[in-house]
Amino acid sequence: MNITFYKYQGTGNDFVLVDNRTNIFDRERRDLVAQICHRRFGIGADGFILLQNKEGYDFEMVYYNADGNESTMCGNGGRCIVQFAYDLGVIGATTRFLAVDGPHDAQVKDGLVHLHMIDVNTVNKLSTDTFFLNTGSPHYVEKVSAIEQYPIFEKGKTIRYSDAFKPGGTNVNFMEMQGDTLFVRTYERGVEDETYSCGTGVTAAAIAASTIGATVPVSVKTLGGNLSVSFTKSGEQHYSDVYLIGPAKRVFAGQIDVRF
Repeated sequence: MNITFYKYQGTGNDFVLVDNRTNIFDRERRDLVAQICHRRFGIGADGFILLQNKEGYDFEMVYYNADGNESTMCGNGGRCIVQFAYDLGVIGATTRFLAVDGPHDAQVKDGLVHLHMIDVNTVNKLSTDTFFLNTGSPHYVEKVSAIEQYPIFEKGKTIRYSDAFKPGGTNVNFMEMQGDTLFVRTYERGVEDETYSCGTGVTAAAIAASTIGATVPVSVKTLGGNLSVSFTKSGEQHYSDVYLIGPAKRVFAGQIDVRF
């Protein structure tokens, strides 16, 4: 049986999306999800997303990492599924949907998707230049110099699998202020490599950077393009009205043979 899929990217973070409101795709086919996401033997993507019906919401977002496992929140994936729902006519310019970390509001405006992220209640400062926080997914953030030459894969993999973050591991972000822009690079668990962009990682880095002087809203540069993160500090450790803002684009559409 063939199923129509759509490929979207949000600042280079790419996803295969399926409109699953009629339950045509079996959510338990994690093996198939992993093969679809494989860049040599499948379509190739950083993640796989199902758009589902959900009572009380415009839709539900079900997110899988590239390894085929359902995972924590994906910010760029969230922006892509909002654009996807908008392109399908499921929503208008505004929406409220359910993801694994709870409800999210979003708006499509002037070619950008404004995604309301969860509140952040704790920013753990591990050292002068290192932080740990949860923005829907767990993130380690480290301030570095000469980020273009920094060994993201080697350092990121070591931290991701370190004893400090067992058993689940963590995503790992490296950041550097370059003038008024924060450059962020991320090693993503589940992908097990550096991605061109990570939405929850960019959000985590922007909040961490604000504690050491970055101006809000934080303009962010990634390998895949530019994003903006805005938020309000409403307590010593509390950040609310957190928004991840950036483009999400359809790349192409095709057919998946679910027998393979």
